[in-house]
Amino acid sequence: MNKFFLTTPIYYPNARPHVGSAYTTIVCDVIARYKRMCGYDVAFLTGTDEHGEKLQRAAESAGMLPGEFVAEKRELFKGLWRTLGISEYRFVHTSQNPAHRASVQWMIRQAYKAGYIEKKKYEGRYCVSDERYISDGAEPANCDVCGRPAELISEENYFFKLSAFQEPLLAHYAEHPEFVQPDYRRNEVVSFVKGGLRDISVSRKRIKWGIPWPGDEEQVVYVWYDALTSYLTGIDFEGDRRSEDFDKYWPADVHMIGKDIIRFHAVYWPAFLMAAGLPLPKTIFAHGWIYYEQDKMSKSKGNVVYPEPIVAALDSFGAPGNDALRYYLLREAPFGQDTSFSYEGLIQRYNSDLANGLGNLASRVLAMVQQYFEGCVPQPSPGHVDSPANTLRSVARPNIWAVAGNQEAREPGQYNDLKFSDAAQTIWRLISHVDTYLVQRKPWALAKNPDQKQELADVLYDACEALRVILVLAHPVMPNATAQIWAKMGQKTLLGEQQIDCLDWGQLAPGTALGPLVGVFPRLERATALAKLDEFAEADRNRDKPKEAQKSVETNKTPESAPAAAPETRVPSPESRTSVPESRVTNPEPSKISIEDFVKVEMRSGEVKAAERVPGANKLLKLMVDIGAEVRQVVAGIAEYYEPEKLVGMKVVVVTNLQPRKLRGVESNGMIVAASVEPEGRPVLVTFKEDVPNGTRLK
Repeated sequence: MNKFFLTTPIYYPNARPHVGSAYTTIVCDVIARYKRMCGYDVAFLTGTDEHGEKLQRAAESAGMLPGEFVAEKRELFKGLWRTLGISEYRFVHTSQNPAHRASVQWMIRQAYKAGYIEKKKYEGRYCVSDERYISDGAEPANCDVCGRPAELISEENYFFKLSAFQEPLLAHYAEHPEFVQPDYRRNEVVSFVKGGLRDISVSRKRIKWGIPWPGDEEQVVYVWYDALTSYLTGIDFEGDRRSEDFDKYWPADVHMIGKDIIRFHAVYWPAFLMAAGLPLPKTIFAHGWIYYEQDKMSKSKGNVVYPEPIVAALDSFGAPGNDALRYYLLREAPFGQDTSFSYEGLIQRYNSDLANGLGNLASRVLAMVQQYFEGCVPQPSPGHVDSPANTLRSVARPNIWAVAGNQEAREPGQYNDLKFSDAAQTIWRLISHVDTYLVQRKPWALAKNPDQKQELADVLYDACEALRVILVLAHPVMPNATAQIWAKMGQKTLLGEQQIDCLDWGQLAPGTALGPLVGVFPRLERATALAKLDEFAEADRNRDKPKEAQKSVETNKTPESAPAAAPETRVPSPESRTSVPESRVTNPEPSKISIEDFVKVEMRSGEVKAAERVPGANKLLKLMVDIGAEVRQVVAGIAEYYEPEKLVGMKVVVVTNLQPRKLRGVESNGMIVAASVEPEGRPVLVTFKEDVPNGTRLK
């Protein structure tokens, strides 16, 4: 049996987990479920990173001992995973864990023996929030990750010779382009490493909440050396004692992380492993952040979204709240990019896709089987199931292969490629095809004519079989709701045990007796549902108030002062252009500017990586543009003239130093340069005849 080992970040338990933590864990759960349905032996690891100065300070502020503080917070993560239906995971925690302590100290000793650790004095600026040294010397400095002012410290520490790994890391990135994904994140990492690596302090003397440095009890191990090693401890690694699980599962197939901690995973972690002589993980995937209505979540803004009240509010309507939340988070944006959460969007997606889509289809199909065939899957006519003339079969099979993969053609599917939004779209296109098929074949009309009984059987068998296929494909994302409908279809095997990569048309047994029919996704009235979500969120906040009143230190690994979801565009847009009466048009001579004025405008070459229409705006497109050092979100008023899919891969010019701005609620950070062709003002995008690297500045 093939193995697959994937991990979430090892979460920092300084506070209650929010929807961002839920997002990463849900993604890993979908991957784990999919891989198990492909026959893999899956190890799915999550856990909590419980040492470091931030947690020591947070515990002191709460009037608790660090061990008590982290143990309490640890349970919040486990409780949330139960609420979200997270399956068969291993949980590792770094404090009060003898096996983990042994692993970390072994890693340190191996690096020391290899000559990669030395002791020396350091004086400079240090960021407590990100547990990292910022600059040498006493000059004030802000952290380049979170933006917070760094503290001045002076102490003797052990340093890891990260600089020695610059060339080995660059060679590994070149030989294994899959090591950091998506590709634009790999470009960021390569650029950072090429800029030069400095040696880093890997011990702390002034704090005690951590793993003791081997041979020097005055020091504790740097929190990232500690936390990253938990990926080994979680599969029973203890240094010199190698377990059967470690030999089976390591190296990890995927470390799933947020983009804000990519340097620690894609630079520090492989260097630590190289220094210890251990194999490197296969892929580090850094996804984007979740924003609340295009704004960065922050306790100070009062817009942090917690999953529990959302699930509870939807459950109160009889809807499977955890499945609805899982589907919404994975459907809204291509995985890897930033996405935005809103209650309005959740309700809209729930009603359009779940209530009107899957829920309605299941109710219609199974109700007709109950009514016309006494609750048993009808027997199709000979040859009908595999007939090339079976239109639903001809649509379903390519959709199956697109989502789950095609073994015969050895083509991976959208789940395998982590294209969760694409997979959802493919599944829901199949739902739409089944709806259209039923409208065209009119089984309710066929039922009125006894001579058309066999044709009716063929139509409803096809509809049942399509529903079975849809349930198998959607199960990794929505395990509870699909299992409920699966049981109503009379299926005796567990849905999670279906071999998804061997799924094909015609595997439903005729004569299968259906179970009792109950609606799975009741339609929600928008205003009532929004009021209920607000009510549950407010009640949740009130329950937390006594704890939040305790003075706390906001020390999330995703810093609140990090850049908000990328902003917008000011392309010459038909939608935003102000018309001028003809009588006032004078075509004046344009005013002259100096070269100093011109150089203030920063224009760079970029490549469109993704494009989609802005909901509710006929003229706007949201583009994700790779400008070399980063991928920018830009909104452009060109939807009347350019199809989104035809823009992907196109080289464009982006003004990159404009102030952020919102268009139709979507933030844009830059402007796509275009010519405005008269008389209708049609925009024509500026591009390049020759190949120009992304991020090249125009002068």
